[in-house]
Amino acid sequence: MRLSVLDQSTIVAGTPPDAAIRESLALARHAEALGYARYWVAEHHASLSQAGTAPEILIAAIAATTSRIRVGSAGVMLPHYSALKVAEQFRVLEAIAPGRIDLGLGRAPGSDRRTSYALNPNADTAAEHFPGQVRDLLAWLAGEALVEGHPFRSVLAQPQGPTQPEVWMLGSSDYGAQVAAHFGLPYCFAHFITDGAGCAQAISLYRDLYKPSARWPRPVAAACVWACAATSEAEAERLFASRALWRLGRDRGIYAPLPTVAEALAHTYSDAERSRVEALRRQAILGTGDAVVQQLRDLAVSLGIEEIAILTTVAEPEARRQSYALIAAAAGLTPSRPAA
Repeated sequence: MRLSVLDQSTIVAGTPPDAAIRESLALARHAEALGYARYWVAEHHASLSQAGTAPEILIAAIAATTSRIRVGSAGVMLPHYSALKVAEQFRVLEAIAPGRIDLGLGRAPGSDRRTSYALNPNADTAAEHFPGQVRDLLAWLAGEALVEGHPFRSVLAQPQGPTQPEVWMLGSSDYGAQVAAHFGLPYCFAHFITDGAGCAQAISLYRDLYKPSARWPRPVAAACVWACAATSEAEAERLFASRALWRLGRDRGIYAPLPTVAEALAHTYSDAERSRVEALRRQAILGTGDAVVQQLRDLAVSLGIEEIAILTTVAEPEARRQSYALIAAAAGLTPSRPAA
């Protein structure tokens, strides 16, 4: 089982949002040293919960300060942008770190409708033509001509080079699975968004509809899950309290900073909230490193996948780093050797 990291540059209550970006840079180096395969950063806008608004810039900084780990987006919300500009950005990233860049694509706005409109007044129309955007983007990334009769057929996305980014389709519904299958792309389901609902169905649909591509003759599926490991189950439960209280807010459409553990433990929960937290706990992957890795392996077997990306949103940076270290050790990842 291959393990990777998803980082949302989470904003913690009482901490300046810009600190989340610097924590992402530090965590990426930590993940590389532990032996994780990939480090993906997310795109959100006008959010009090996540500070990562420009994954292409964060990827450049991470790629320039690491040497082995693959670095990418999870994802770039393509309807906000020109396919050509995204192709250019990621061809530049590929020149910075050849053979290490992933371009995860999404169709969701990653924001509210007003912010989506501020980013691109034509975002709704672009979302309707998402497959066409993907088609053009893939051609520009590969240095191939666009379809016959395309008005931009002669336009080239520079800088060209011998390698190209690895493109993934991301999603939390059947739609992304179908687009990934149509273009013969790897597919990653956002298990952490739906708490697993629809995950098996989407991955099964992806495999059933898959059209082999030159680069990917067989379907490649992964899932991104929320998980937290600690030295004891009790400590993992304590750290989970922040996640649980934040999710209660998200259920009501409130995207606030991640509460501290102290705030979460001091919160007065209604009966309905307590019931919801208990349901979230039953679905959560947490515990000691060994317990978490066993749950991850069980999930991978049930879904028939070989890779899982782990999202760990906890309020204490050191606890987050320790969680990834415990999981890496329990999974037997090979630590990276420092560059000579």
